[in-house]
Amino acid sequence: MGNVEGIGIDLVSVRELAELDGRTRGAFFEKTFGQAEKQEALRAPDIYGYLAGRFAVKEAVYKAICGRHEEIRFDFRIVQTVRRQNGAPEVLVTEELQSVMNRAHIGEILISITNQGDTALAIALVLSV
Repeated sequence: MGNVEGIGIDLVSVRELAELDGRTRGAFFEKTFGQAEKQEALRAPDIYGYLAGRFAVKEAVYKAICGRHEEIRFDFRIVQTVRRQNGAPEVLVTEELQSVMNRAHIGEILISITNQGDTALAIALVLSV
């Protein structure tokens, strides 16, 4: 395991995310989340609670990487969170995300999500190669 390269945290209101998706007639959902996230969200008992956690991960990962590497910017929509077999969340490393990780010399992204009432919180820890 590498050294800690960055940390990010984000808090999202489930209600505000649902309202945003309603105002955009579903465009927010379609344009912000990856296919794997969309499929899991549609099976979740609380779709917007699920999505709020995933949106918080996107922001937290972006902060963890770009907070330490100011020269690196990316569209946080490339960050997709899926469930492992044991139910724990993990970031799906796509080619686009792997490219960002390579530029930032990141070998692993660790995340945690929690939901409480109307709030979802995510934290991301990025480790060096």
